[in-house]
Amino acid sequence: MSAESVELGRFVRGEIDAAAFPHREHVRMAFALLRRCDFAEAAWLYSRALRRMAARAGKPQAFHQTTTIAFLALISERMERSGAGEFAEFVRAHPEMLDRTALSRWYRAEQLASDVARRTFVLPELRA
Repeated sequence: MSAESVELGRFVRGEIDAAAFPHREHVRMAFALLRRCDFAEAAWLYSRALRRMAARAGKPQAFHQTTTIAFLALISERMERSGAGEFAEFVRAHPEMLDRTALSRWYRAEQLASDVARRTFVLPELRA
């Protein structure tokens, strides 16, 4: 079993320490899951893993459904379009995925800060 598979297993089980899990690792685990699963399964596993991680850290309120699904969708789309087979190749092709504020192209800060966006996935608001 590869080191990535072992690490992905730990992530899916919620065993990764949230304090040692920066945004780049969120993107890397999303990439790894999406290589192995279709989007729907990856979304379920990824959301569940992040909820477990947040709960284990004593901060269940830290989980944000819209941010989770929106980033996962962006990563998935870019993977499909670029055909990148390895994470380093993916990051070179799409460095914007390492920017925590990447969703600001589609979402206003106020919308993402809402309780509704935290609890359930919301689509971006139409802009004039």
